[in-house]
Amino acid sequence: MDETIQKITGTLDPGTPDWHYLPVDIPAGAREIEVVYSYDRPEVPPGVKANALDIGIFGPHGEFRGWSGGARDRFTINATEATPGYLAGPVDPGTWRIVLGPYTVSPQGMTFEVDVTVRFGPDGSPFEASPAPSTAPEKNRGAAWYRGDGHLHTVYSDGGRELQELVADARAAGLDFIVSTEHNTSSAHLQWGRHATEDLLILNGEEVTTRTGHWPAWNLPAGKWIDWRYRADDPGELQKFVDEVHESGGLVVAAHPFSPCVGCTWEFGYERADLVEVWNGPWTLDDEATVIVWDSLLRAGKWIPAVGNSDSHTHNDRVGLPHNVVHAEGLTPGQLMTGFAKGRNWIAESAEVQLELTASADGRAAGIGERLTADPRTPITIEVKANGAPDTHVRILNQNGPQWGGYVPREGATITWTTQTRYSKWVRAEIRRPIPTDTTVDTMVALTNPVFLG
Repeated sequence: MDETIQKITGTLDPGTPDWHYLPVDIPAGAREIEVVYSYDRPEVPPGVKANALDIGIFGPHGEFRGWSGGARDRFTINATEATPGYLAGPVDPGTWRIVLGPYTVSPQGMTFEVDVTVRFGPDGSPFEASPAPSTAPEKNRGAAWYRGDGHLHTVYSDGGRELQELVADARAAGLDFIVSTEHNTSSAHLQWGRHATEDLLILNGEEVTTRTGHWPAWNLPAGKWIDWRYRADDPGELQKFVDEVHESGGLVVAAHPFSPCVGCTWEFGYERADLVEVWNGPWTLDDEATVIVWDSLLRAGKWIPAVGNSDSHTHNDRVGLPHNVVHAEGLTPGQLMTGFAKGRNWIAESAEVQLELTASADGRAAGIGERLTADPRTPITIEVKANGAPDTHVRILNQNGPQWGGYVPREGATITWTTQTRYSKWVRAEIRRPIPTDTTVDTMVALTNPVFLG
């Protein structure tokens, strides 16, 4: 017998648990597993969620072997290769577990069918991992400002781009680095080296996609997988995985905190996040809400450095809209993480936008993410230089709100304002274009982390 087929059926009701495990016994001699699944999609009235069912699989030792969410209806694993999102490797005998994740369940419930085909025979040649190199020598300028997008998807989760297409689009956007953040899987980590270039640094990551918020884990070792099977009300679970990321030299990003999709809103609180994604993709009302909350935390003395990323999925989602401009001592993963952790970062809609924010007094100066100390009576000059953002407006903000501003013509502008430490605990800058979007009265062009005064 060259193959066996097992059919598993079931029904899930509204309010069902987040994860369901289907045990599948794999005998010795198996060389490949193929899983095909389907579920019913009854019509629902407006405002009611339709059925959506995610899928993944764990090996006989409890090890992660892949996840595709709802992006595809089948996957294959063998020693040589696997469907994107899944990990190639030997098909060891034992009880494997297919994991089903009912994302939304209609009032009628959800019936599903899973067909598991096991094929037998000798294994093919072992899979050869090719992780991305840890350097991009053509772009390493030493201590400098580096541009990068830290939230991106390809066919290795629910994106439309092949890996090489994402590399090409990132280079065309003028980026120095990207972070690969596929949903709930590490499989792309082992492929990036086949597509890496010497002018784009590729960092490994994962968008840990829980049912109560998403958090990109940045700068993971190649192949490192972070679990996502918990909610905000599960005591201690998030901290355990945050610790794993930190021990690996990475950072935790609270992604799109007010995104309106199911499970996307950030419910974990900000105490365990290293960074907060205040701007996600084209500027919309949920980004405005995040900036307001981030600013409120800042006013309360609870600063979490801000980042912005494109969260690009399809070819129509522009890579680098927005992206980060972070100051680092060099273009290496560790140096970039240090820059982000210090808040030495501002956010831009494109590589054309240039922005500087400095505070100076008594011949001393401090920039974004830094602190300038001065006597409370000493005047402090705040200077914003903006270029590449024609027909926009700069505004300088402190803990009391917007304080000063100015128009940016095509040739650029320098805006100055004077304050004292008795009046300003910090200052930050925004550039906005007076053109409304579908949900906002204007459009963000650039946003900085604060310069602190004291």
